[in-house]
Amino acid sequence: MTSSGRRLLMGAVLLVILAGVFAISSDVGRDLAARVASYFSIDIRAKEGRKAAKGPPAVPVTVANVAQETVVVRLAAIGNVEAYSTVALKARVDGQIVEVNFKEGAPVKKNEVLFRIDPRPYDAALRQAQANSLRDAAARDQARSQERRYQDLLDKNFVSKEAYAQIRTNAETAAAVAKASDAALEQARLNLEYCTIRSPLDGFVGRVLLQAGNLVKANDVNPLVVINQVRPIYVNFAVPEQSLSEVRKRMAEAPLEVEVLPADPGQTHPKGRLIFVDNAVDPSTGTIRLRAQFDNADAALWPGQFVNVSVRLYDEPDAIVVPSTSVQTGPEGQYVYLVGEDMTAELRRVTVKRVEGERTIVATGLSPGERVVTRGQLRLGPKVRVQIVRPGEAPS
Repeated sequence: MTSSGRRLLMGAVLLVILAGVFAISSDVGRDLAARVASYFSIDIRAKEGRKAAKGPPAVPVTVANVAQETVVVRLAAIGNVEAYSTVALKARVDGQIVEVNFKEGAPVKKNEVLFRIDPRPYDAALRQAQANSLRDAAARDQARSQERRYQDLLDKNFVSKEAYAQIRTNAETAAAVAKASDAALEQARLNLEYCTIRSPLDGFVGRVLLQAGNLVKANDVNPLVVINQVRPIYVNFAVPEQSLSEVRKRMAEAPLEVEVLPADPGQTHPKGRLIFVDNAVDPSTGTIRLRAQFDNADAALWPGQFVNVSVRLYDEPDAIVVPSTSVQTGPEGQYVYLVGEDMTAELRRVTVKRVEGERTIVATGLSPGERVVTRGQLRLGPKVRVQIVRPGEAPS
């Protein structure tokens, strides 16, 4: 009971008491008491009638207007980042590692020296190969000179053909030995060059698996270090097979833009292009594998990372868009509550085309400009009176 009601009740009680006192002594007092009782009875009945006529209070809700706009049709997926190129660096000669010229995890440039193997044994082998080459070249020249002399003697019939054939064979043998020495010399040069191990590409090095001082074997099972090229970089992902025809159709028209959605909203969205569609659908998952390439100039993407990927297919004009919080699901399907001009709720069945995060694209059931309820639906029903409030003031 309110304070005004309490004061009214107390006044009524006081008048009744006064009327009772007068009633003891006269008929006037009794008549006054009857009038007071009748007045307050009528007043109480009138207040109860007004209260009953007022009905339940309006339900507070928040609303949003149904929008009609051009929206981008996208495919969403979870992708895995893959290095553009990966090299497991191995030694090509046996020896002891004497230098490691980089820091683990650091960027390296193509042809940058990473390891040095003790070159002294190979330097000695190179000098020996050079000496053998000079010796065999001298023997070749001597055999050729002798072959020319015997050719002159044969022309004058001073030697037999058999003797000349033997000298010619010796000259050809010496020439072959000289070529073999030249090949051995070239191999010795290569072995000495292999003592210096360089980066074959621009990238980032991983953990060093063999430190300086260790002996290494040529083409050993374990690499010395692994280098990943991350500029550019790949992102692999899969989409449902139902989307394959649309992807192939749009890809034939123009390159499809692929966007990586960062976990931190403040970060930039790396953008790339779709470059590969697999030649078969995975029958175990019903998906098709795709690959996108990103420039990755700022190295925001890293090999092995899982990312949210969005493929932009095309723009859909005149789409009906509402907040996703306005769409409810019931036994008969999806619906929304509309707020009419008379400030009462109306339940409307809708057909949802797709959901894109906080926005829902509706196929049928709504028109632009209508007001849908975004919060407060739990207390609503058809023809229930509503009160529009600011966001945050309405219950869920």
